[in-house]
Amino acid sequence: DSIVYILKRRPSEPKQIHEIKDFLLTARRKDARSVKIKRSRDVVKFKVRCSKYLYTLCVFDPEKADKLKQSLPPGLSVQDL
Repeated sequence: DSIVYILKRRPSEPKQIHEIKDFLLTARRKDARSVKIKRSRDVVKFKVRCSKYLYTLCVFDPEKADKLKQSLPPGLSVQDL
């Protein structure tokens, strides 16, 4: 009897970035595909999709969030949620 093992691949957790500079470097990578911006009452979340992971950055200052949105790379597709 042959036993077949099927490994279920669980989706990995998103990686959180704590510094704006690190997030911008990640967004400028070649494998970065898109950025989603999710605004709530007290926090703005930036989510950049790269080939392996989804990286998130939480910004609590709305003015910093607007500056960060303007400094994203122009070739990246930005989607406001």
